[in-house]
Amino acid sequence: MVKKPLALLIAGLLTLVGAPPWAQAATATAPATTAAREIPELAYQRFTLPNGLTVVVHEDHKAPVVAVSVWYHVGSSYEPAGKTGFAHLFEHLMFQGSENHKDEYFKPFELAGATDQNGTTWLDRTNYFETVPTSALDMALWMESDRMGHLLGAIGLPQLDEQRGVVQNEKRQGENQPYGRASELIQAEAFPANHPYHHDTIGSMADLNAASLGDVKQWFRDYYGAANTVVVLSGDITPALAKQKMLKFFGDIAAGPQVPRPQPWVAPRDSSTHGTMTDNVAQTRIYREWNVAPRGTTDENLLELAAAVLGGSKTSRLYQRLVYQDKLADDVSVDVDQHVLASMFELQVDVKKGVDPAKVEAAIADEWQKFLKDGPTADELARVKTETRASFVRGLENVNTQASILAQGQLYQNDPGAYLKDFNEFMAATPASVGAAANKWIAKGDYTLTVLPGKVDASDTATATGRAAATGAPAPVLSAKGDYRVVKSDVDRGKGVPEVSTFPDLSFPALQRGKLDNGVEVILAERHTVPAVQLQLLFDAGYAADQGRKLGTSSFTMNMLDEGSKDLDSVEIAKRKQRLGAIIDSGCGLDYCNASLNALNDQLKPSLELFTDIVRHPAFRETDISRLRGQWLARIAQEKSQPTGIALRTLPPLLYGKGHAYAIPFTGSGTEASITSLDAADMRQFMTDFIRPDNMKILVAGDTTLAQIIPPLNAAFGNWKAPASKLPVKNIGKVAPPKQARVYLVDRPGAQQSLVLAGSLAPSTKAPNNLEIQTMNGAFGGTFTSRLNMNLREDKHWAYGAFSFLQNAQGQRPFLLYAPVQTDKTAPSVAEMLKEANGVIGSKPLTDKEIDKIKVGDVRSMPGGYQTTSAVMGALQGIALYNRPDDYVQTMKSRIEAQSDASVEAAAKEIIHPDQLTWVIVGDLKKIEAPIRALKLGDVQVLDADGLPAGKPATP
Repeated sequence: MVKKPLALLIAGLLTLVGAPPWAQAATATAPATTAAREIPELAYQRFTLPNGLTVVVHEDHKAPVVAVSVWYHVGSSYEPAGKTGFAHLFEHLMFQGSENHKDEYFKPFELAGATDQNGTTWLDRTNYFETVPTSALDMALWMESDRMGHLLGAIGLPQLDEQRGVVQNEKRQGENQPYGRASELIQAEAFPANHPYHHDTIGSMADLNAASLGDVKQWFRDYYGAANTVVVLSGDITPALAKQKMLKFFGDIAAGPQVPRPQPWVAPRDSSTHGTMTDNVAQTRIYREWNVAPRGTTDENLLELAAAVLGGSKTSRLYQRLVYQDKLADDVSVDVDQHVLASMFELQVDVKKGVDPAKVEAAIADEWQKFLKDGPTADELARVKTETRASFVRGLENVNTQASILAQGQLYQNDPGAYLKDFNEFMAATPASVGAAANKWIAKGDYTLTVLPGKVDASDTATATGRAAATGAPAPVLSAKGDYRVVKSDVDRGKGVPEVSTFPDLSFPALQRGKLDNGVEVILAERHTVPAVQLQLLFDAGYAADQGRKLGTSSFTMNMLDEGSKDLDSVEIAKRKQRLGAIIDSGCGLDYCNASLNALNDQLKPSLELFTDIVRHPAFRETDISRLRGQWLARIAQEKSQPTGIALRTLPPLLYGKGHAYAIPFTGSGTEASITSLDAADMRQFMTDFIRPDNMKILVAGDTTLAQIIPPLNAAFGNWKAPASKLPVKNIGKVAPPKQARVYLVDRPGAQQSLVLAGSLAPSTKAPNNLEIQTMNGAFGGTFTSRLNMNLREDKHWAYGAFSFLQNAQGQRPFLLYAPVQTDKTAPSVAEMLKEANGVIGSKPLTDKEIDKIKVGDVRSMPGGYQTTSAVMGALQGIALYNRPDDYVQTMKSRIEAQSDASVEAAAKEIIHPDQLTWVIVGDLKKIEAPIRALKLGDVQVLDADGLPAGKPATP
């Protein structure tokens, strides 16, 4: 279970789509008093079709796209005993095609250029969503309605077995991560055995194996009726047109039976309980959970504020006590998982290596009692409220986010505008009201789970007994009966998916350029959709600049910038960011470092002043260096306990060889030895060498003009003088390929899956045929319906996903094949990946249909892909980094369309060389080594997590 630093109700909601369900939180708007307490209102119209389907429509015509968000009021809490995991398994089956489209669900959407497409399942709901060009709305509604009303004839045992295998590998993949088994146990211990939340959404292996075709079809009949569904359309659509289209495509679908709706049951504990678990982890982690008020209640909103004050950020009570003051922990967070029947108030602490967890628990108890006694301060609440408003304002650019906000309100509270009520309560909260809610809900009855480094238990955590059954369980209540009827439709589904023949053009702002007094170039893209401005100071540096230095210097140094300036310490900087609602970040990629500011217009001046102080006057105090070093070393240890982290640390040095600037861990974190020895002098030298005005471009995107932004930028950076020293030159010279394939195995005892990562070197992102390379990759392994994923996931169901991708780079970039696969299929999966690689450059070249699918999808997805200011900023960064022309985005369509099949096939032969691949496979060595050696791919070596020879290879 990953935790986020800020667990605010609106911030959680705005990251709902694409984020794990546990990251959710509620939303709202404030009373219209002052600008600082207001948020934009999402105007909507709501109507109900004769069959009971509820439709909510929000107009936003800034881009020619529409978000389609379909929410079914059923989740894992509706599953009876012995059928855990059914809701999620059925979500997967919904992507298998339907009676009138017997093919992969994603295919028409890829051809139409859909973005933000997925489906998710959680305790109380299952949702499906996509954003499509306005001209493709009929296609999207046809597809959604066909699987809602015409699914059962397309589901057979082969489809069930396929998705059963995929889901089981999704479960293995999640549980194979460090701490990946904790959430199932916490949920089992949090709620009584007879509570609908007692089991996790992913379910047990045994129940998934037992799922029959009859079971899953009955699930569809019981819960996928029109009257149990909310559809939100947000974007370039009018309510009148939406009503016409929804009636046309969905009006003939049956309402479905009444649904037995589980009722709220918080089931709080009266006393504290404890448990322990061992896992393949780098450090001890403490989880603590309280059952608290359901979502949509005043108390739950107040508890969101309590969580933020206790552990939502660097300025929070527990972070200050455990990380800063007592130095007992590397990280701490507190948040609230909102649910309909009960919410979960959760604390998570990463205990510093060598520290007794009992000391941590004592410090937590002390701070907890202080908070319960005195409550939060007015300043603490004010800072959290300002951050919340800023998060909401920024998030509204994306139509899919808008749709999710409205859908949640309608599904859970029968009010699409419920976020307004929640936000009003949030902004009206006082120290006394927050303190009272805390004393009511989190003063007793916690469950604590301590996860210790150790052996992984082979049993399925989903079968843990957990908390015993309890009395007081409310009986389910049937949903309203309703006088529902179907309406005859004139849609001829026998004709198949509606053709999408026209597509909207992309509207992308023309770039404008200016200069500061010292010659620093400013590049602006105006975007007036939300009242905010984004700035990025872009430096030619990056992880590659660590060459000749201690590895990790670049990234560590940039992360130190907001840890203190000459006049402000790190805590004061963090508090000022909160008061301004500003986001200030700094960091590095492979070839660049940057510092960025995202500020609301009404706070731009003070935000820019704070940003300038952070960038130009870093203090590099020893106390801050020491604290960050401890956290950094813990991060490295965590990377070395994660399959993907191990592979990304190990593979690049093998690909590039000693002496190359890219022969480093691609995490950018360095090594324990380098970070331990890094000091302030090293960081100041890096700043002198790379973080300087003659190595900087300023990128600006958002609600401003060149005339408005140049003067404040000039005041901030126009007098910054470059040092007399020359800019260092990074060694990113060309590397010859290996003479033959190589295989490196890293042991992870007890692993449920093997992480397979194979790589070779491809030309720079600046290569003239970069588009052809990207198109080739999209068809081979870069999309859901690509060859790799269709083979290992959909055909073999040995993996939850298998892909290929290219890491952008100024020099030769890595071309990578990636697949987390079940342990007993490791060698067969490698063989299949090799078969696909050999085939695409040999007997099975990409077809014109495969190539065209990627080309048209790339072109048609641009209007949806560039909805937000952040997306525009990403394009600006690419233009600056790779010396692209200012009209690069505007001319992308013609250049993509101009690619010939022959040029894409040539790219495949240029990039894919199976006999030159370097394989890094992380898994249970005793189970995978002999089968891998039997493949005879090339020389096989066993490495440790540091990439060093591990001695004599293990034998089965």
